[in-house]
Amino acid sequence: MVAASILSDFERPGGATFGDLLAEDANRRRFSRRAISAHSHPALVLNADYRPLSYFPLSLWSWQDAVKAVVLERVEVVSEYDAEIHSPSVAMRLPSVISLKEYVRQDRSPAFTRFNLFLRDGFGCVYCGSKEDLTFDHVVPRSKGGRTTWENIVTACAPCNLKKGGRSLRDSGLHLPRKPRQPNVYELQAMGRRFPPNHLHESWVDWLYWDTELEA
Repeated sequence: MVAASILSDFERPGGATFGDLLAEDANRRRFSRRAISAHSHPALVLNADYRPLSYFPLSLWSWQDAVKAVVLERVEVVSEYDAEIHSPSVAMRLPSVISLKEYVRQDRSPAFTRFNLFLRDGFGCVYCGSKEDLTFDHVVPRSKGGRTTWENIVTACAPCNLKKGGRSLRDSGLHLPRKPRQPNVYELQAMGRRFPPNHLHESWVDWLYWDTELEA
């Protein structure tokens, strides 16, 4: 196996070990004769069902982590870049898309974080739709017993948040278009697909949108 050969070659006496080559510090040895940036050539990570682990943020691993996973036989290489890394006797193309060999369940409850809250609400103020200067608002103010939960927190722009203050929706004159609730991971994934990253390598596209419903 090529990966095993690379690992064996990297661990030969007198050469850099695999661990040395993956160490993220200023003294990292180079994999190839030409420098490969630590932040270039990321690999898109797919679950064992060939769907991305995450759409937003997109599930990407650095090329170092991707190569390590390949060598340890934890992933399958689906697609590759043209760039290569070299051991003394073996060349290996950097993976651009990899899939996990073991399926990671996606039915866990999403973490209650500011990012996931904004994602649930489409990165827009629920009151006016503004995408600017976002924060969060307690629908039922804390001064009136409101709790910090999925069901009582919404994304709001600073002006709407200031307008509402510690008042109820009725008193503030603001309208809530839908009742907030805890999303599941699939809903967040679906929402994340509306926000494609700035950079999409051509080898990723089929795996990001292959299950998109076709238009008639």
